[in-house]
Amino acid sequence: MADAYRSQLEEEEEEEEGVHHRTYQHYTQLVSALPSVDSGNGRPIFCYDGWYCLSSGIIGTMVAQKYFKARPTDVLVATMPKSGTTWMKALVFSTINRGSCVDSQHALESYNPHECIPYLELQIYTNNRVPDLSKLPPPRLFSTHIPFHSLPASVVDSDCRVVYLCRNPKDNFISLWHHKNWVRTKANLEPWTLEKAFDNFCKGFYFFGPFWDHMLGYWKAHLERPQKILFVKYEELLQDTVAQLKRLAEFLGCPFSEDEEKEGVIDGIVRLCSMESLRNLKVNRSGTTDFGQMTVDNSLFFRRGVVGDWLNHLTPEMADRLDEITKEKFAGSGLMF
Repeated sequence: MADAYRSQLEEEEEEEEGVHHRTYQHYTQLVSALPSVDSGNGRPIFCYDGWYCLSSGIIGTMVAQKYFKARPTDVLVATMPKSGTTWMKALVFSTINRGSCVDSQHALESYNPHECIPYLELQIYTNNRVPDLSKLPPPRLFSTHIPFHSLPASVVDSDCRVVYLCRNPKDNFISLWHHKNWVRTKANLEPWTLEKAFDNFCKGFYFFGPFWDHMLGYWKAHLERPQKILFVKYEELLQDTVAQLKRLAEFLGCPFSEDEEKEGVIDGIVRLCSMESLRNLKVNRSGTTDFGQMTVDNSLFFRRGVVGDWLNHLTPEMADRLDEITKEKFAGSGLMF
């Protein structure tokens, strides 16, 4: 009887895996027919739902849209690539898990923040996988680069909390450019010129871009549902990390008590999650993180993280062009940079 039951379970699992495999194949075919442009790293990026990404990211998005079922207790960290994602993940993870059975310091010493809070479209739904997330205890922590209008419907319908972190477009571009050239070096390609990368960025031809559409989508959602969507600027987080961390904790439903503040809990989290502290951990100096289609050196997630680095790279004409685009795109929205 037990053998028959096990056999039935195995057959059901095989059938389910077959369904998932066919789903991935179907989406792969759909994406291959989408319009595409040169990504600058040897592979094309495709245009889906008004934004651009490598085929793997779009396929992961489609699978997440089909299978991911958000809960009201979930927390989703959303960002544009290279806008301070690693730092925000560390802050969210440490804030939520303080006082629990999870040792945040030990976890961050053993795992990169991208492993503590994985991406839906880049880590969870990849390589024909559709994992069962229902057994994860609340609050479940996930992250994404997906633009707001393309998120799985359950994210909005479930009223889960979304933390959105954004960054000045000029600094964001420079960080993206450095990242892209790291990828090109890995692929034995010549570095992409600043001028070519800049032109693509302005046209919206970047991962999960156009940049301005991505930010505006979350900004408008924040204005409509501020209790469920928190909008944070990287520059403000860097300027007053303590104040922004307290704001984050309030939003997450786990505000710091007076006793915690007196005992230095807030300052402890700020120190633990600082870029300098994270950068110097062994796991981030020499470890790697699996992103489904590729394995990434953790050291790549820690470059400079400063405000105003664009001054060292952009010409005045480039800066003016970005400022004009930003002014035009954000006109009437109330969003300013």
